[in-house]
Amino acid sequence: MMIAIDDLVTAILARATKTKRLIVAIAGPPGAGKSTVSAAICAAINARENDAAVVVPMDGFHLDNAILDARDQRKRKGSPPTFDCAGFEVLLKRLLAGENDVIIPLFDRKLDLARAGAAVVSGDQHILLVEGNYLLLDQSPWDRLAPLFDMTVFLQVDRIELENRLVQRWLGFGYNVGSAQQRALSNDIPNADLVLSGSRPADYTVLN
Repeated sequence: MMIAIDDLVTAILARATKTKRLIVAIAGPPGAGKSTVSAAICAAINARENDAAVVVPMDGFHLDNAILDARDQRKRKGSPPTFDCAGFEVLLKRLLAGENDVIIPLFDRKLDLARAGAAVVSGDQHILLVEGNYLLLDQSPWDRLAPLFDMTVFLQVDRIELENRLVQRWLGFGYNVGSAQQRALSNDIPNADLVLSGSRPADYTVLN
């Protein structure tokens, strides 16, 4: 079902009245704007219901570069095998159980690493906006996450626009045009294609 952001916020708030804690998956390919959209939805919800919502990013479960180097996976950083899916699954189960003050990791793009103990999800925050590339990926081990989500959202982006955004991302990190294109085409675009072709249908689709 295609939906606008404002209507999605309303749908989330309505659904949240029917459960003690609502976990919303916000998925999409790299460059789709998941972090930006999740932050906007979180702000809109909290403007109506103070501190009810929080964003929980999957990116905090990136494997460290030292591990990727040892496994010869650094060039594919951001692909499914370069995340700790099992650890992420454990976190989601703790959040679903309603534990109070759950400590979560966050990914620091400037440092290019995950920071442990970087944020806290309190028991009073009952709308959890979980965002990440592979939340709806229909392959093992990611398909084990499916029962943990109450609502699912997929961010749809035009393929050419997506490629442009991914190149611009690397330009923003100081790469020249050739290097930025190479980084995008060698890793980001294959990851994006996997998400686009291999994700389960979501409850709601947002054009972004």
